[in-house]
Amino acid sequence: QGQLVESGGGLVQPGGSLRLSCTTSGFPLEHFAIGWFRQAPGQEREGVSCLVNSGGTTYYADAVKGRFSISRDKHTVYLQLNNLQPEDPAVYYCAIDRLPQGARAAKIRLGEALSSEDFNSWGQGTQVTVSS
Repeated sequence: QGQLVESGGGLVQPGGSLRLSCTTSGFPLEHFAIGWFRQAPGQEREGVSCLVNSGGTTYYADAVKGRFSISRDKHTVYLQLNNLQPEDPAVYYCAIDRLPQGARAAKIRLGEALSSEDFNSWGQGTQVTVSS
């Protein structure tokens, strides 16, 4: 499915907002679930959000529920980051789910956390920094 490209990161004050984009050159994303992950220096990669195109099932990590929102169009998946907090800074990555959309939706409904091992075609990441 090729590489993904993340953009939209930056430096914001606590409470600020950013919109991250995950884009392909022309590969249609509607056939796959797309995940957003983040990784701070020295930390493990953390699953943040996921969108299943079929049925629109979404996943959000507990730490970002009510603040982050995932959406998509044909070639781009967005992650809206609102009310950013000091614990949110990291490099944010998007990736394509290796699992069928129905399987991912089932895992989300069961409350299963997002695992980076289920995803491939990682982008290079975009840096999000929160500072006053």
